[in-house]
Amino acid sequence: MKLAILQPEVQQFIVDNLKSDITKLILKGSPFDKISTQELANQIVAKQKSEHKLATWFATENIYYPPKISIEQTSSEITANYKSNLVKGDSIIDITGGFGVDCFYFSKQFKSVFHCEINKELSTIVKHNYQQLKVENIDTFSGDGIDFLKKSAQTFDCIYIDPSRRNDIKGKVFLLKDCLPNVPEIIDFLFSKSNQILIKNSPILDISSAISELKFVKEIHVIAIKNEVKEVLFLLEKNYDKSIKIKTINSINNNAQQFEFNLNEVITSNYAEPLTYLYEPNAAILKSGAFHQIATQLNIFKIHQHSHLYTSEKLIDFPGRCFKIIAILNYDKKKIKRLIPTNKANITTRNFPKTVAQIRKETNLKDGGNSYLFFTTNIQNKLICILCSKS
Repeated sequence: MKLAILQPEVQQFIVDNLKSDITKLILKGSPFDKISTQELANQIVAKQKSEHKLATWFATENIYYPPKISIEQTSSEITANYKSNLVKGDSIIDITGGFGVDCFYFSKQFKSVFHCEINKELSTIVKHNYQQLKVENIDTFSGDGIDFLKKSAQTFDCIYIDPSRRNDIKGKVFLLKDCLPNVPEIIDFLFSKSNQILIKNSPILDISSAISELKFVKEIHVIAIKNEVKEVLFLLEKNYDKSIKIKTINSINNNAQQFEFNLNEVITSNYAEPLTYLYEPNAAILKSGAFHQIATQLNIFKIHQHSHLYTSEKLIDFPGRCFKIIAILNYDKKKIKRLIPTNKANITTRNFPKTVAQIRKETNLKDGGNSYLFFTTNIQNKLICILCSKS
């Protein structure tokens, strides 16, 4: 951590250049003797990335930013605030602390918070930033969080973990055992230190596999922001043996679409041809696998077992996108093109053999406009196109 970056004139330079072209700024070189151009550029870019994701940090003076990858990988304030309301108690330990956003929000709910970060430089930065944020109930520890737990005689009301992909694993990681720390391998030890464990996972993690790898899963939370899944949270409670509750939330401009269900419920959907309205579930629901539960709870029809599009005669409040159906026709590129006089349409495919790019090439339809085309398969296993307007 280079303290020269915190000098008032340097901080002012960073603020003054938040809208500047970084490439041009780098070419000009650094105006400060003890600070390189690259160090200045990193502070500017990292602060830029924080403006919406970490508004509290962005608005606070003398915040020191780590390499931008730490900002990209950290929880947003929206997700950190959400997860802080899932657990209760006096003490919580984050054994994979990172940039410390989650601990900041845990500090609003717990009397005592421990932040463990194996990267010494990042740990120092986090400690400094907590001072600027005027947080007094977080203790920072530079070192391995598991080692800290092993050496500590203390037990905690909750252990929080955000496993990262192991360096020797290439490509996408779908299993917890392929992450660091290997939570399934140390699960019994963790439960000797706390009765409650909260695990943050990547959106690509396979939920069913994670359940089989873990113990005592009580709740699973799928969090999306603007219809993009950001986190999948697993809440574990020692000796819990009842049904797993899955909760989904999609946050869009201060509006939260929520849906929940019990994992072990045996439910089947009712099916129908497209009626008056068409519904597309948000990304959190699709990730959760609530394909039949949503149809049953909301009393609507599925248009095909594998299409994951829904329909009803009357408009309902639906956690996703809602459309008024204008026309339904069999897949015929010439007829479809005649339906769209503006030559522009928003295209979605669900359970359809062709991609959006292939359909656009065949129909010459450009992206945009007020028409929405859904290419899918109906209950007769026929390929259809549904023309809609936004409801």
